[in-house]
Amino acid sequence: MTRTVIEGAYVVTVDSVGSEHPRGHVVIDGTRIVAVGEGDAPPELLDGATRIDGTGHLLTPGLINTHHHLYQWLTRGIAQDSILFDWLVALYPSWSCIDAGLVRAGAAGAMAVLARSGCTTVADHHYVFPQGSGDILGGIIDAGTELGLRLHLTRGSMDLGSSQGGLPPDFAVETTDAALQASADAVARYHLPGFDSMVRVAIAPCSPFSVTADLLRESAVLARDLGVRLHTHGSETVEEEAFCLERFGMGPTDYLESLGWLGDDVWMAHCVHLDEQSIAKFAATGTGVAHCPSSNESGQLGTEIRNSLLMNRLRSGADSITGRDVLRVATMGGARVLGRQDEIGSIEPGKLADLALWRIDGVEHAGIADPVAALTLAGMPPLALLFVNGETVVEEGELSRADEREIARVAALAARELAGR
Repeated sequence: MTRTVIEGAYVVTVDSVGSEHPRGHVVIDGTRIVAVGEGDAPPELLDGATRIDGTGHLLTPGLINTHHHLYQWLTRGIAQDSILFDWLVALYPSWSCIDAGLVRAGAAGAMAVLARSGCTTVADHHYVFPQGSGDILGGIIDAGTELGLRLHLTRGSMDLGSSQGGLPPDFAVETTDAALQASADAVARYHLPGFDSMVRVAIAPCSPFSVTADLLRESAVLARDLGVRLHTHGSETVEEEAFCLERFGMGPTDYLESLGWLGDDVWMAHCVHLDEQSIAKFAATGTGVAHCPSSNESGQLGTEIRNSLLMNRLRSGADSITGRDVLRVATMGGARVLGRQDEIGSIEPGKLADLALWRIDGVEHAGIADPVAALTLAGMPPLALLFVNGETVVEEGELSRADEREIARVAALAARELAGR
């Protein structure tokens, strides 16, 4: 077992009481955190350890991404001024030409940027599986393994084509039975339920406007039979609200509830347009939300902490949410949404060593009164180290396990290949 000791950093544990240590220590033994506290590490834990001077740094849990579409890294910059529905319609034809190789290239690019912005766990919602496209989920896993990130994959699906009143074209959807079988197969092949699992799989029909009621209902039954989580988009736009009211006679939350889609094993993306009644239903059932403040094409997760703080204050006032609240959303909140609150999301003994060490002694942040504000209000600090399962995956802002220049080259080639198709 490799032991690593970080000393002298400002440690933000994000534990249940919000413990912080202005000159703290964290000790990692193998994949686990074994000690956290103020001051120097216990002498008995120093023998044979690699010691890291954290002076001038902020140490937080690794950030947890609860919703992404990694393959869309290959189609950035298109239909920039469109509303969601028009943007999707513009891109469905391109996405219908993807295959496992292209998705792997795009996923590697997207996850490289996520890692460099402090992200240790990535939840990807992939829902386009063209015929003959190969093992797309396997390609994503391969890219994540190369980078060293923890993955929560979803086997998404669409079965409501335009001829049935859905948004996607018929050539971009599957049959209901094929989607259900492929979802079960993905769980059987790739889902690892263990405490220190690096790959878990959820079942994730895409959205109310691209999926039939049958697929939503049967996916919920299947996921619960298999003991995995459920994910979809919900209440993302006013157009989605109008679609559900016209087609089903009810809003998205009531519609999804009628199909078994509220519960503490469910998380939904966006949920921008929830009314008070819907919010109450989410709260009562423990249904989670993946908060996506800007749905940005930069792919950086660290910047979304600041975006979330500013956006929510714009809506509800400066005293409505604190920087520490938003940091909790990006760490422990994400862990809870993914059902991993006992394993990741905070810096506590016994938890997995997924940690981000941010440099805050440079010209951008030196002298800041509150070290946490360096991450929540200022520009994103440089990332000195990122650990996943106790292993270094980013060092001084660069990937430790993969060649990011090669990742960029291959991603650019893949984007051109997809555009040509």
